[in-house]
Amino acid sequence: MTTISSSTTTLPLTSGTWTADPAHTTVGFVVRHLGLSKVRGRFDGVTAQLEVGADLADTTVTAEIQLGTVTTGNPDRDAHLASSEFFNAETNPTMTFRSTSISGDGESYTLVGDLTLNGITQPVELDVEFFGTSVFPMDQSTRAGFAATGSISRKDFGIEWDVPLGGDKMMIGDKVALELDVQVVAPA
Repeated sequence: MTTISSSTTTLPLTSGTWTADPAHTTVGFVVRHLGLSKVRGRFDGVTAQLEVGADLADTTVTAEIQLGTVTTGNPDRDAHLASSEFFNAETNPTMTFRSTSISGDGESYTLVGDLTLNGITQPVELDVEFFGTSVFPMDQSTRAGFAATGSISRKDFGIEWDVPLGGDKMMIGDKVALELDVQVVAPA
């Protein structure tokens, strides 16, 4: 399913399916508005799994994001983002990610995979920081934490709506920064 390249052969986690805890996982984005400020948003409907194999060659990451759950703090903007001018959430309700390679060791990894958004699949590279593991005192489950960053061009995914401001300026930036914080729960 997935080809993994790495500088080490294992991830320091127990083998099996680690599942994202939605209460402690954020899939966020940042885009420039008018070239002056950053608008931040997130998706509240996220499911993800880290399938840890015996080595990195057998380790995969998958995620599904419900596009209709976009939240920016502005209900009108959220509705516009879910519309056919941006995410087209009615026709393509989910954004998916499937890893194709993982490399790195210790606290720093590079995760490469296929991101499908608006019916278009493009490769994406994420820089991942691993924060280790801890036991959650409320249920004694083992948790692992990661942060990931990267960027995409929204036009690469057919999201081209914009308003010219004169000259070469546009209302919305093409580059979208991705910011993820993920807490996964160990297999039972």
